[in-house]
Amino acid sequence: MALQRRAVVVTHTRLRQSGTVVSEAVDQLRGAGFEVSIIDNVEAPGFAEPTAQIDDDTEIVVVLGGDGTILRAAELVHCTKVPILGVNLGHVGFLAEFESFQMSDAIQRVAAHDYSIDERMIAHVDVWLPGADAPLSDWALNDITLERSDRGKMVELSIRVDDVEMSSFGCDGVIVSTPTGSTAYAFSAGGPIIWPNVEALQLVPLAAHALFARPLIIGAGSSFTMTILDNSTSDGWICCDGRRQRALPKGTRVEVRESKSRLRLARLSGVPFTQRLVTKFDLPVVGWREHSRTRQTHHTTGEDTAGEDAR
Repeated sequence: MALQRRAVVVTHTRLRQSGTVVSEAVDQLRGAGFEVSIIDNVEAPGFAEPTAQIDDDTEIVVVLGGDGTILRAAELVHCTKVPILGVNLGHVGFLAEFESFQMSDAIQRVAAHDYSIDERMIAHVDVWLPGADAPLSDWALNDITLERSDRGKMVELSIRVDDVEMSSFGCDGVIVSTPTGSTAYAFSAGGPIIWPNVEALQLVPLAAHALFARPLIIGAGSSFTMTILDNSTSDGWICCDGRRQRALPKGTRVEVRESKSRLRLARLSGVPFTQRLVTKFDLPVVGWREHSRTRQTHHTTGEDTAGEDAR
């Protein structure tokens, strides 16, 4: 007797209630031979608290939503080898593999095991509270933000790389992101885009009051350490992937390094990251100078043609 194939659908309660796309996906998965369970309300756990996990015998997690829904699904598969397949029902959907109108094709490919696995780097974070004997540990697929807790003040931070002090400044905060997260909050704050196959972490300061406050990129074997200085005018606040968060007092030390775990994304299309970048960000592949030359050429050609017609 063949083992039952299991799939989990992760989505929003709103999407499940407002249309038929979720029920259609579930029906198609069941028609392809999967036993399907639905998770549509994944509450964010507290920082460093254990997260709920799906069963290890789950074959695949199909995410119906945007990148935020994929980040919620990542908590369910953390420390497992279960892959995620994202079907974009949100806005940009940078992590998603398919758009909603391609869902039927995606499910057929999954049923036929016609997909590859893209492993993404995860960041590990240890938080040492003042006087603590052991750290509070968490992780992030996208980014870890260390910010001021008082909106009207700055948080004073010391920045170290591999235990060598690099800088210290007052700021709104810093973002430490993985290559996956380099297209998210870090990108909006002026950080560079890092291709997913690059093993690296980047730190991007937020409104730092300093002459040297450029983004830093380190190799996967290195680590960032941020300390909230005792003379800081504000306490700190840490958040992983926009979900798991807590307040941090002055004197807290935050260490971020590469995690031993990886997130497994199911890839069906084989579209290179560069093409995904151009498509999702709608990049202006043709620059304004070339547009200008093209318009001038068309204008000149049109005048010549009009003159010949007149003759």
